[in-house]
Amino acid sequence: MTAPRISPGGRHDVGTFGWLFSQAAGRVTGTGPPNLFLTLGRHRPLFRGWLRFARRLMPGGVLPRRETELVILRVAHLCACRYEHDHHLRLARRAGVTDAQIERVSSDDIGVGWSAREHAVLVAVDGLVRHRDLDDEAWTALRAHLDERECIELCMLVGHYVMLATTITTLRIQPDPPPG
Repeated sequence: MTAPRISPGGRHDVGTFGWLFSQAAGRVTGTGPPNLFLTLGRHRPLFRGWLRFARRLMPGGVLPRRETELVILRVAHLCACRYEHDHHLRLARRAGVTDAQIERVSSDDIGVGWSAREHAVLVAVDGLVRHRDLDDEAWTALRAHLDERECIELCMLVGHYVMLATTITTLRIQPDPPPG
C-alpha cells in the first residue's frame, strides 16, 4: 500500500464531533483513533450521514451480530481489504467467532463446518460480491433461513462493506495506530 491519498485529519479538520467520535472508537476497538474515521471525517456532513446509516447495519441491524461479523470478514477477504479485515477481527471475536472460523471465512473457499443458515449467508455474500446478484438457487437457500427484513439487510450490509473496502483501498487508508 502506498502513502495515503488523503491523510487522516486532526481536530481542526474533522471538527469536535469527528475528533471525539474517533477517540472513543479507538478506545472501543483497542487502537488509536481509526484512520478511516479521521479520513472520512474531513467531509463532515457526509461522515455524519454515513455513521447514521452504518449504525443501522452494525450494530443496530436485525441480523445476529456474530453473523454480521462473518459477512464483513468475508467481504473484506473477497475485496482484499486488509484494513477492514483487521478492524473486524477484534469485533468478530467479541461476537463469538472463533479463530478457526475466521480462518475459514477468510479463505478462498468457505469450506464446510457452517450451520445451514451460515452457509446460505456466506454463499450469498460470495454471489453478491462477485456478481452483484444471486441466482435462484442461492436465493432459495437464503430464504429458507432469513426473513424479508434480514434478506434486505444482508444485501445492504454486503453492498455497504464493498463500498467501504473500495473507499479504503482507493484512498490508501493506512492501518490504525496502536493505542497510546
